[in-house]
Amino acid sequence: SKLAALFQHPLYNIPIPEVTEKDKLFVVNPMEKFSLHNSGSDEWVSSSKAETLLPTGKTAYDTYPAWLKFHVGINRYELYPRRDPLMPTLLRDLATQRIVSSVQKSGGTQLKLIMTFPNYGQALFKPMKQTRDQETPIDFFYFSDFERHNAEIAAFHLDRILDFRRIPPVSGRLVNITKEIRDITTDKKLAKTFFISPAGNVCFYGECSYYCSTEHALCGKPDQLEGSMAALLPDKTLAKRRSWRSPWRRSYHKSKKAEWELNPNYCAQVRETPPYDRGHRLLDLIDMTVLDFLMGNMDRHHYETFEKFGNDTFLLHLDNGRGFGTHSRDELSILAPLRQCCSIKKSTYLRLQLLATQPYRLSDLLREALATDPLAPILVEPHLRALDRRLGKVLEVVGRCLAR
Repeated sequence: SKLAALFQHPLYNIPIPEVTEKDKLFVVNPMEKFSLHNSGSDEWVSSSKAETLLPTGKTAYDTYPAWLKFHVGINRYELYPRRDPLMPTLLRDLATQRIVSSVQKSGGTQLKLIMTFPNYGQALFKPMKQTRDQETPIDFFYFSDFERHNAEIAAFHLDRILDFRRIPPVSGRLVNITKEIRDITTDKKLAKTFFISPAGNVCFYGECSYYCSTEHALCGKPDQLEGSMAALLPDKTLAKRRSWRSPWRRSYHKSKKAEWELNPNYCAQVRETPPYDRGHRLLDLIDMTVLDFLMGNMDRHHYETFEKFGNDTFLLHLDNGRGFGTHSRDELSILAPLRQCCSIKKSTYLRLQLLATQPYRLSDLLREALATDPLAPILVEPHLRALDRRLGKVLEVVGRCLAR
């Protein structure tokens, strides 16, 4: 396994700083036990009043479902650890746990559903909108592109291979539209949008600001539909997140350009603006730029951080559905922060150089990682080949910066 060899490499074993209590997102009472009210219930209690006897040698933590262990493990430095023993279980749960509730997620431009499991875990479901080999038409504006379920899956694995670990776990899943959405939804607005197509397939379209109409309906075969299931982050009432507008945000206008597209010295003013004037925030944003360029994502207008950790923490790389839309063109404008600031973390640069070598070729690693997903193959070969080509271009930009 090339992936196993990669994670053994010294560059993937640089220790994170010691995690103190204040560096944890949640401080958990080690005596609190997680239990369902009863076997048929969809509710859970966290209470010392619950049956307190535990199987010999087990701690209360052992009673937590995988999603809760994932939430409890989040700290200032990482969303999940490099060698996370929990990851296979969490990905399996996303792909196989029984769905007890499906409702539409409010907001956003395209249809997304929140799925709930019997153990109270929740996932964000993005349905399949186009096939693996369809490229985004060249005349499409980036802001009118479809969100792709397979891009969400591939982005999670790519982010992990780059050792950022800033995207919540995502698994592919085949969902039964009738049994797992239509028959169990309590969302009246969503329920009204189901119909049977002339071909006899079950379809629905939901309510949203783009692509929610009978012309853009999502249809099963006859009721099986692919989608991505992303583990939800802790509820914002428990762990507030702050949303930051990216300084290199695009204009989202058909003809206007953003300031960074007109001013080659734009980075100088960003460096003087908080929170980019101190700490590693700008370098973290450049990490995100590299990830976006590799997958061709032009839609990174905002990013989020956990409020508890202030400015000294990682950026969450959420919402990656507009990645992997084109493999035949490289959108060099995505690299503007790297090109204009001529800055990159040394550790990121060394890992990128490693991923350009034969034993650790990026495309081979991602192909291996994606092969374990229930919906494999996730990416067609031209997308995997494009990664190696784009990685070469990132290293060229850094090389020019070093020469300068």
